[in-house]
Amino acid sequence: MKVAVVGATGMVGNVMLQVLEERNFPITELLLVASERSVGKKLSYKGEEYTVIGLKDAVNAQPDIAIFSAGGGTSLEWAPKFAEVGTTVVDNSSAWRMDPTKKLVVPEINASELTKDDKIIANPNCSTIQMVLPLAPLHKKYKIKRLIVSTYQSITGTGVKAVQQLENEFNGVKGEMAYHYPIHRNAIPHCDVFEENGYTKEEMKLVREPQKILNDRTIAITSTAVRIPVVGGHSESVNIEFENEFDVAEIRKLLSETPGVKVQDNTDTNTYPMPIYAEGKNDVFVGRIRRDESQPNTLNMWIVADNLRKGAATNAIQIAEYLIENKLVGETVA
Repeated sequence: MKVAVVGATGMVGNVMLQVLEERNFPITELLLVASERSVGKKLSYKGEEYTVIGLKDAVNAQPDIAIFSAGGGTSLEWAPKFAEVGTTVVDNSSAWRMDPTKKLVVPEINASELTKDDKIIANPNCSTIQMVLPLAPLHKKYKIKRLIVSTYQSITGTGVKAVQQLENEFNGVKGEMAYHYPIHRNAIPHCDVFEENGYTKEEMKLVREPQKILNDRTIAITSTAVRIPVVGGHSESVNIEFENEFDVAEIRKLLSETPGVKVQDNTDTNTYPMPIYAEGKNDVFVGRIRRDESQPNTLNMWIVADNLRKGAATNAIQIAEYLIENKLVGETVA
């Protein structure tokens, strides 16, 4: 496979290279791609040094797969140009997610919908991925009626600038601000920009994207997204109202058998998911599984995942792996 990583110099791009190496992704030629200001930089992969190239050169090289993490504007402009030369694009931005002509994919849930004609494939929002992975088998069995989700999101979701802000504030150093307010010893109920309805763009992603991935627009969803001074991953408190009655032990069993999900749920030993343990791991961790005693057929769960891994890089690479395994890219494609 000739593979391009677009946005290779960014925080997610860096993790993509780590995950590609860890999973021994089949690469015959690797193209590391970034904006013009980064062209010529050197990056390392599997002990070899690579020179960063620009987008135009990358398109001309006609890679089999291009994994994008370069922002929505770049994706809107350049993903179609890659697609035109036969490249299959897996895009990590929000640019294509709600486009009705594009698939929004979490491989464990809906990769089987992909065909060789899908030349631009959308990677969901990080908070969405970690929520829908455990929800999918529950929806199949009990049918989800309504979700209330509150997120506690890592500053790594904002990027390097936010990590630097936290470090500066911790050390008492004045510096560039990624947020309107200090993040050290604070919680900011503001992820992404506000929309006209008073919700942030991040909160509305958590409403719209799960409905598309689970292929059910009847699920009612409301969300609040909060940024906290954590680097290991995103945490979510999810309240799930089902159409049908459930057994909590049965739910634990079902989740423990779900690929990509790890159940950490033992109050006797204070075992529950936390971002400090999720960091650097590819799984989604679920705990604090308990019945909501205030209304029928309702469950509470606590969900944690490394937002740079399963929430971004790992999910995108799993999509690419599926494409290769099922011969949807490469020489078999006319």
